[in-house]
Amino acid sequence: MGTGEQYLKGRGAQFNPVNPYLKNIYVTEHPEGLDEPFLQNSPTEFFKEHPRKIVNSVESPDLGLSYSMNPYQGCEHGCIYCYARNTHHYWGYGAGLDFERKIIIKENAPAVLAQQLENPKWEVRPIMLAGNTDCYQPIEQKMKLTRSLLEVLYRYRHPVSIITKNTLILRDIDILQKLNALDLVHVNISVTTLDEGLRQKLEPRTATATRRLEVIRQLANVGIPVNVMVAPIIPGLTDHEIPQILEAAAANGASSAAYTIVRLNGAIGGIFTDWINKTYPDRAGKVLKQIASCHGGNLNDSTYGRRMTGEGKLAEVIHNLFRLSRHKYFKNREMKPYRYDLFCPRRGNQLSLF
Repeated sequence: MGTGEQYLKGRGAQFNPVNPYLKNIYVTEHPEGLDEPFLQNSPTEFFKEHPRKIVNSVESPDLGLSYSMNPYQGCEHGCIYCYARNTHHYWGYGAGLDFERKIIIKENAPAVLAQQLENPKWEVRPIMLAGNTDCYQPIEQKMKLTRSLLEVLYRYRHPVSIITKNTLILRDIDILQKLNALDLVHVNISVTTLDEGLRQKLEPRTATATRRLEVIRQLANVGIPVNVMVAPIIPGLTDHEIPQILEAAAANGASSAAYTIVRLNGAIGGIFTDWINKTYPDRAGKVLKQIASCHGGNLNDSTYGRRMTGEGKLAEVIHNLFRLSRHKYFKNREMKPYRYDLFCPRRGNQLSLF
């Protein structure tokens, strides 16, 4: 593993790739003339934004008809593989270090959500909170935007699906129980690895696997349906853990399980390649080769229908291992269905909520 100036501790990405949308960038043409490193592990910065829209339609064949909602852009968790890194380009930042240290806060998200739900043409479908960056990342402790969004959804009786790997979700167990009493909530907890040493490098600012399993247990104990996401599976690095992760999740009360195989789209290919070479140089070539073998020889395949689960012999082996493990540990378990008939817009009275 890299040390000193070669490795930025506490961060996933180890450099900041060029944003293809920027005309001007800083470069280091003569690093030998610098008295100190050009790239440093600078503190996280926060910026406030006031969007006109917070809920977006998702029509991907891989995900089905739903919506996504993200109160934050960028994520302090620093997961090296995160597919959402590329979206930081649209804000003028890099997909590497910038994604982890320049966080945009959508301060008016709850009010905008209420406005969108009041639209007479609104079609009730589950809202994924969040489908891009983790809605329970550290800044949520202070801002409480996710909690406010859940309160709006409860008032409107609207179904929601939460995706997180942070224990902060337990803070909101009271509102989650209210939503669950009306069959309006599903929770998805991501567990990528049970190896704490690997987790610290792969997802440096996330909760440990032990704590995530405890989240599953506490939510399941009060009847909230929890799906464990073994995602993403990284061939040559985490694929062998599939049975152990499913066994542990089931033992803690998870209702179902799903998986995806890592795909290194856009700038993430270079970010991950740099990371794996610095962090696990002895196996970097093997890992990259196996990832590519699941995507037609490339590190990424964006084709609907196979981008999430890959193709080829290794992808099939992973699929079969997951299928058999799920059958063994999750037999006769499933997520209870949502209710869509309870939705109650307040037509013109939404501002009274705030």
